[in-house]
Amino acid sequence: MREPVELRRRRILAVVRSRGAVKVSALAAELDVSVVTVRRDIEELARAGRLRRGHGVVRPVGAVEEVTVPAPRAGEPGRDGGPVALVVPERHSYLYEVAYGARPVLEEAGMRIALHIAPQAPGVEQPLVEAALAAGARGLLIAPRWRDAVSETADYGWLSEVAVPTVLMERRPRPGSALHALDSVCSDHWYGTYLAVDHLFALGHRRIVLAARDDSPTARSVRRAFAEIAAARPEVEDWSVVLSSPDAMPGPDHDDGARLGEAARDRAPLDLAALLAERRATAAVLHGDVDALMLVQRLAEQGVRVPRDCSVVAYDDVMAALGSTPLTAVSPPKAEVGRAAAELLLHRLARPLGAAGPVRRIELLPTLRVRGSTQPPVSRPTPTEN
Repeated sequence: MREPVELRRRRILAVVRSRGAVKVSALAAELDVSVVTVRRDIEELARAGRLRRGHGVVRPVGAVEEVTVPAPRAGEPGRDGGPVALVVPERHSYLYEVAYGARPVLEEAGMRIALHIAPQAPGVEQPLVEAALAAGARGLLIAPRWRDAVSETADYGWLSEVAVPTVLMERRPRPGSALHALDSVCSDHWYGTYLAVDHLFALGHRRIVLAARDDSPTARSVRRAFAEIAAARPEVEDWSVVLSSPDAMPGPDHDDGARLGEAARDRAPLDLAALLAERRATAAVLHGDVDALMLVQRLAEQGVRVPRDCSVVAYDDVMAALGSTPLTAVSPPKAEVGRAAAELLLHRLARPLGAAGPVRRIELLPTLRVRGSTQPPVSRPTPTEN
């Protein structure tokens, strides 16, 4: 599915505002779109006064080659100690919104930001962080990809030894691990999953399928939460957890403990529309938005109407509202996570060198945005006997 224009332009603004000046060709490569497409977006954004164009380069509005920031007051963090390194995975619109939320907090404090995009390959965050520290970074905000438990555990050692204040964003390490005592800010995905199930349950749905990814910490949290919540409701007639798409898992050796459908266990391609019909499900919850929007399209091709024949709830709410049928969606507080993480890092940086203080693990609650993709199930007439 092609990325919506609005979201792509928001990503362009986030990159430009973070870096100060970016080559058009570099933007096109990073967003994985053509230079022509990026130039068209830049023209529209420049016409709206949201950025400045140069010869092959784009800059934020009001940007100059050297930015002068008033000196910080005593005891406040400032630019003299180097920038804050901000590390997020590439092509991850959810975490880009988290990063975008952190930016104004750091800028208002007079901090420079060095944005680092981690490619989709294992073990790439460590060399990025080491390079940032070598360049003088004085603090780190990071959201590792952590596609599976193996890659997560592999990062615990070096991340726990980073020599500058560090805050994890939208990641919660395993209890008792080397990163358990690291500052972190995360959405409460158990509560977000509860909001989705409770909404459908209140509408009268009793046969519900969760189709979720299995290649990120958020996905694994949603899977576990759904299994726990659905199993605790005896009124639920049928529930299952399946993969949302064939490429939605890191590999065959990961098991999150959730109750998996047969297709998920076998790692085989899944016809989700057929599975919903087979299980007589009246509702589906999908992580994330793109998979939810694609399901609505497949259902429509088979004559299944959303929400009349099947209600659909998306999890992420990055682009759920943009579908032909705007999707009811669980909306984690993405920008707020970034803001809280930046504030927590500034709190650390303001403390005297060597002062520890209690570790903070902040959890923010998602909300549910009800749109046009959910309604009470339509009662099917019982066949009459002749």
